[in-house]
Amino acid sequence: MSDSDRVRANVFVSGRVQGVYYRASTRDAARERGVDGWVKNLDDGRVEAVFEGDQERVGAMCEWCETGSRAAEVDSVDVTMETPEGIDGFEVRW
Repeated sequence: MSDSDRVRANVFVSGRVQGVYYRASTRDAARERGVDGWVKNLDDGRVEAVFEGDQERVGAMCEWCETGSRAAEVDSVDVTMETPEGIDGFEVRW
């Protein structure tokens, strides 16, 4: 994939999304789809994630966030498209 085909989504997920394996499940789902980026808990109870890759795969991750881990109860997902930064791999941030 060329850099010009790469997209980036910054995602904020609200609901019961902390303490329910949301970050680990997001990491696993992103790696399965070949999406780069990171995910972390926020102090306000939300989860923030960044996904980079081709549009179809990044879009699939944004849709996945609507449900998340089995124990999660997602209320809302806010997505903002940004300029890709060339992240390599996917990690859980603290």
